[in-house]
Parts: sequence; C-alpha cells; structure tokens
Amino acid sequence: MLDKKRIDEIVSNYKNFKIATICSHSSLQIFKGAREEGIKTIGIVQKDKRKLYESFPLGRPDEFVEVDSYDDIPFDDLVAKQAIIIPHGSFVEYVGQKFDDLKIPIYGNRQSIIWERSRDKMYKWLTKAGIKTPRTYEPDEIDGPAMVKFPGAKGGRGYMIVGSEAEFKKKVGNKDCVIQEFIVGVRAYPHFFFTPFGKQGYQTGHGRIEMLGVDRRVESSADEIARAISLGMDIDLAFTVIGNEPLVLRESLLSEYMEIGRKISDTSFDLYGGLFGPYCVETIITEDLQIYAFEVSARIVAGTNVFPEGSPYSVYYYKEPMSAGRRIARELKLAAKNKKLTQVLY
Repeated sequence: MLDKKRIDEIVSNYKNFKIATICSHSSLQIFKGAREEGIKTIGIVQKDKRKLYESFPLGRPDEFVEVDSYDDIPFDDLVAKQAIIIPHGSFVEYVGQKFDDLKIPIYGNRQSIIWERSRDKMYKWLTKAGIKTPRTYEPDEIDGPAMVKFPGAKGGRGYMIVGSEAEFKKKVGNKDCVIQEFIVGVRAYPHFFFTPFGKQGYQTGHGRIEMLGVDRRVESSADEIARAISLGMDIDLAFTVIGNEPLVLRESLLSEYMEIGRKISDTSFDLYGGLFGPYCVETIITEDLQIYAFEVSARIVAGTNVFPEGSPYSVYYYKEPMSAGRRIARELKLAAKNKKLTQVLY
C-alpha cells in the first residue's frame, strides 16, 4: 500500500485540480456533476469508446486521455494535469490490485477498496458493525439454496445458485468464492454519502451521512425467468447486472436504513481510518421486513445512474438537482476551499 504521505505531497502541489476517471460505469454522471460544479474533467478512454462519450455534450469529459489498454493509463501525466481519480466499479475492476499503489490522489480512502475486495474483510466489517447478514457456508454445510459469489466488482457475472455440496463441486470446483444463504426478498441498494464537513444529514461518530437514492438491480435471467418458465424452458438462474431501476422505500424503513449506513461508516473508522464519500450497502428485505446486508460497495455504484438529476431523497437535502456525481464534485470543491483535500484523498 502506497504511503499516504506520498499522496499528501502530490496534493500539496495542486493549485487547480481536475476530476478524472475511466469512461465507464458511472462516468457520465461524474463528468456531468463536475461540470455543474465548475470543475474540469479528464476521461480515460479506449479508442473505440471515445466516439460514444463524445456524443453526450453534457456527460462528456472536458478532455480525453486515450489508452490501448487500462494497463497503460499514464498516471504520471494525470498527476501533471492535477487530476484526482474518482474510483468506480469498472475502475476498481480494470486496475485490479495495482489500485493499492497508484501514485495519484484518489477520492476517498483507498484502503476501503481493499476491504470491499476481500470477502473475509467485508464480512468482518459487517459483523463488527452489528448488521444482520445471511449465513455463510463451507461446501459441506450447504443445506438448501445458496448463492455462490466470486471476488471483485463483476456486476454479478458468474454468480450462481447451488443446493448441495455435490452441485457446488460440479459447478464451482476449487475456485475462490463465498457461499451465502439465499434469502427470498426484495433487493434494495441505498446510496449513502459520508462527509466529515457537512452540517446536514444523519449524524455519525465522525460526520454526517446523506441518503442520495435507492435502486434495485435488473439481473439477466434472474429477473426474466418467469417468461422462460411460461414457455416450458428449464434454465439456470443468472445474476449478471444488466441495468438498474429506481426504488422508493416505505418511510417506516428509513430509520433502520440510516442506522445501517451509520454503523458501516463508524465501523470503517475503527477498522481502517474511515470511508469517505459515496458508498452502498447491498440489502435484502424479507416479507416480515427483516433487513439483511450482504455486501458493501465502498465507492460510487452504478445504481446512482438512475438519478442524474437527483433522487426522491436528495430533494430533501438540496434545492437544486444533486446526483452522486455532483455531490462528489461539491465535496472536493469544499475541501479544496478549506484546504482540507488531504483529509478526503488517499
């Protein structure tokens, strides 16, 4: 892990920072939000994707950095341009473990991505936070439908359901994975934002959190299987995320969800020095209104894309449209104005 002092030294030379990220995942709203806050942007793009991003006048970056491969991102050049990286799911997946040692300022605490990346660390985080989670199994403990998940931000790709140890061995073998109890319920993905600076939002031990939206994911055959069954087809469930839909929670659930967000935030400070900015706690709500959390995404999630002009929750904080992308830009602008950028960059 790169020493934070090195990042602080780089940031000390920044006079007029720019926001940069890979053109993928949630980059359109990140670029749009930065533009709305008057911050210049840099899009890291593969040549064949540049045409797409140039076609959105309000969602395109101010300048492009073309690469043949995401292994070739010129981070030294980006530092020279005074760039701050906004990590999103695609960025984290494409860069891989090299993320830990990137010699460029990253919004948030890069240690949070290490805790997201490791299933063991994530469950330690959730457990220490005192949040209800699905059971996890060893292969020989599988006694009913269980979800098999693989490491990384893969958008559900490759996840599967197994019902026995024999089925697990046949379908999975020795691959690195986690086996999790399959809980029937409604999936809800709240989008939180932690700030150490703000005076509005839900109070935590180290600042405030805002809920900027909630979504549910549309997952390939898992969400369309009724059509297949009606045609007499016999297919396996698949959970690759195709898109996202907005969701508004019944108001009586909000208190419990804000407490979940607070617990995740406070525990992050105990474990690794704090989670800054956007994050998502991935949950299931059962028919008796029990909430189970099964993952934490420690950065902006693609579900925020359904709210580029704000959400049914952001309107209770802001009089103007406030997407997660714009909220990131505003936070960085505020931090720079108060000479506190190093507090929220690593």
